Amino acid sequence: MEALTFPRYSPDDIVTYLRGHLLAGAEARGLTKADLFANPKPEVLHMIFMRILQKVYGIRLEHFYMMPVNVEIMYPQIFEGFLPVCNLYIHMERFLPVCRVNDFQIADVINPKAKRTARFLSGILNFVHFRESRCETYLELQMNYKLAMEKHQQLETANQEAAVKLEKLNTVPVEQQAEFKQLSDDIQELEQLLSHDYRRKTAAFQEVISQKKSDITERTRKLNELKVIMATFKEEQEHLKSKIVESPEEMKNYMELMKETVNRLKKSKEEVIEKYEGYRDLVEALPACQSEVQLYQKKMERQEKNMEILASVLSEVRNLEDQLESAQIELKKGKTDEVSLKRLVTAKHERLSTAEIRIEKKREDVEQYKQSVLEYCNRVQEKRGAVYDKVTAIHNEIQQTRFKIQQLNENAENEEMKAKEIYLNLKAGLEKRHDSLIKTAKNYAASREDKIAELKKGLLSIQSPGSSS
Repeated sequence: MEALTFPRYSPDDIVTYLRGHLLAGAEARGLTKADLFANPKPEVLHMIFMRILQKVYGIRLEHFYMMPVNVEIMYPQIFEGFLPVCNLYIHMERFLPVCRVNDFQIADVINPKAKRTARFLSGILNFVHFRESRCETYLELQMNYKLAMEKHQQLETANQEAAVKLEKLNTVPVEQQAEFKQLSDDIQELEQLLSHDYRRKTAAFQEVISQKKSDITERTRKLNELKVIMATFKEEQEHLKSKIVESPEEMKNYMELMKETVNRLKKSKEEVIEKYEGYRDLVEALPACQSEVQLYQKKMERQEKNMEILASVLSEVRNLEDQLESAQIELKKGKTDEVSLKRLVTAKHERLSTAEIRIEKKREDVEQYKQSVLEYCNRVQEKRGAVYDKVTAIHNEIQQTRFKIQQLNENAENEEMKAKEIYLNLKAGLEKRHDSLIKTAKNYAASREDKIAELKKGLLSIQSPGSSS
């Protein structure tokens, strides 16, 4: 048992934790270190175990005084004093294997030892700390899940509102449907006319432009040819200058040739300028066409205004679509968060299922141990039944003796009554006898006195004649 899976806490730490987190009021103030470790008091330990079970499992105080229903007990009054201790032992025997304590016995409740109670309380405190941390993480996951669900609901409501707005924008009111149809028909007609005119004019302009481009390409080709010829002439001139000794006559001839070529180039340039002026005259003839184009431009402006209205509607639609897309993105994020939370919850459930499997195994072991304890209790119950039979026999004998004593008391009372009657009769007889004796004594005394008086008289009479003689 030395290779523990939980740390050992010092007695001071255990006492401070019990005072600060488990007990309250007079219980916390009255708890001392000597009550648990120097000389453990069973009643204090029972109180701490009950508070721990109340905190972890929510067991109320009256549950410890309830008789078990799943076992048939013939004489429940026998268990009245032992019932709270037995229920406390049963609950602690189920709870302590969860805290990695597997050697808990009933002697630890009835006659606790300091070292074992310190180890049990260390395991319980370690489990309580672990339970509090897991509860915090579970509450955080629950809060995150609730927030995600609220956000999901908000996004769904926003999505529904945006869909309603889109339907409102897409549906034209009944009052404006005729005008909308007329405007759309006019816009289509204008578009067709403008597109037809634009195509016709663009085709004519493209033909003119293609002709001009072809002329320009021919002129550029001729200019390029002349440039090439000039370059070849320059190369030949440089080559000849390097080979031939220059003379003034040759230079003059060469200069005349160059002048002739320059004159030819000037003539070609003048021709190009003349053609350019002819093209400019053609371009100046365009204002007549521009008036028509302005009319078409006015029509196009009207169409542009209508298109701007449509564009504003389309922009609102696009904004709503963007809002929908953002809402859908947030929904996807919420769904991913929800999936991650569900994965975490499933992982927690798997861990809980594994823990429940272990707990079930422990419960099976506990049930087997409980069955053995119940068999032992049944044996004890049988022995107690025999003892109870003996006790009932003794109780019957006691009742019989009590009945006999009662009868004897009644007989004694009767004899006493009779003796009292005899005593009263005797007393009355004695009183009568005493009265008769008193009367006889009085009569005797009176007769005696009479006799004495007579004797005195007789003596006096006898003495008187003697004196006279």
